[in-house]
Amino acid sequence: MALPAHEGAASAMTSFTSQYGALMGDLLASVRSAAQRTPISGIISTANHGRQVPGTIPLWAGEGDLPTPRFIAEAAAKALYDGETFYTHSRGIPELREAIAGYYEEQFGRPFDPDTFFVTGSGMQAIQLCVAMTVGAGEDILIPTPSWPNAAGASTVIGANPVIVPMAEDAGRWVLTVEMLEKAMTPQTRAIFVNSPANPTGWTATREEMEAILAFARANELWIIADEIYSRFIWTGASRAPSFLDIAEPDDRILWVGTFSKNWAMTGWRMGWIHAPLALKQTLENLIQYSTSGTAVFMQRAGIAAITEGDWFVRSMIERAREGRDIVAEALAGRNRVTFAPPDGAFYAFFKVDGLESSRQAAIDLIDKAQVGTAPGTAFGENGEGYVRVCFLRSSDSLREAMSRIVNYLETLG
Repeated sequence: MALPAHEGAASAMTSFTSQYGALMGDLLASVRSAAQRTPISGIISTANHGRQVPGTIPLWAGEGDLPTPRFIAEAAAKALYDGETFYTHSRGIPELREAIAGYYEEQFGRPFDPDTFFVTGSGMQAIQLCVAMTVGAGEDILIPTPSWPNAAGASTVIGANPVIVPMAEDAGRWVLTVEMLEKAMTPQTRAIFVNSPANPTGWTATREEMEAILAFARANELWIIADEIYSRFIWTGASRAPSFLDIAEPDDRILWVGTFSKNWAMTGWRMGWIHAPLALKQTLENLIQYSTSGTAVFMQRAGIAAITEGDWFVRSMIERAREGRDIVAEALAGRNRVTFAPPDGAFYAFFKVDGLESSRQAAIDLIDKAQVGTAPGTAFGENGEGYVRVCFLRSSDSLREAMSRIVNYLETLG
């Protein structure tokens, strides 16, 4: 007996859906397991939800609310109009590498060779290349956590194993010791990823702590990937954070990651750099060639303008973040359920809420009920459960409103 038309259509659709699902499953199964294991970003999933809620104040991402300064954009536009749209140097045009070397000379008070700098298509690509240079499939990289998830993701993509080094919290501050690194180390360990000042915790290694980490790396012949992109955002009274460049020897196995994103409000430009020993010059050039082949010249002209003309803007960003840090600290002070100490560096508040069972659900609730976008603590590792991260590099009015909404939400938790 023939089925009614609507039932026949439904049956056909069910059959199609089943077959389509099986096909998609087969396709996914044929993808490299390392690619399948790449984790979903807790930051991105939260942001995707928040973008659908009108009026949400977005504090989930590591960026401020100011656009790129006009003088930087104009440098890019001029290069476009001047016809600088052709293939170029894989490791960056000489003028930009010279500008970056000059910037380092100003920060560290000594000369740097422009040939030790390599322009990349974002700080993220810089991390990917550093990981690819130092850690192979089946090998381990130590990542102190809570940490920005992309370093672990970059390792997973190539088949390496990110080994989490749980940091300890002491009176609201985070601690990383050599003993922690030793406990996590395996015979397959090849590198350590050190982000200082750190996202999300604001942990900033002292010179003594860096000396201990470097001694550990030397003794075990490990590479250090030093992500020091927040070095100017330091709240201890210094002009910059301590750096491995203060203590490294020319033959040390250290790679430094840099980016234009934070200092010069260029997050959407996707441009960064690597500082590396001169002996690695050809290897890094090859890796860039076989990934992006180089960064667009007009973007690099913008980078030159940023570095050579934009220190006033960096200083204004630092003051903006300093004021934001004070606003967050004032809002959270004295809250019975909140554990928070103002960070030593970077521009994030990573605070613990007693009794919070799901950081991810709290992030969703803050969007739906308070219209504030935050990043869940678990986006930065399992030991981030119970924490919330907010970026405080924003206008004071916007941040005060956001913190008022967050505090009101926390009060509803009982």
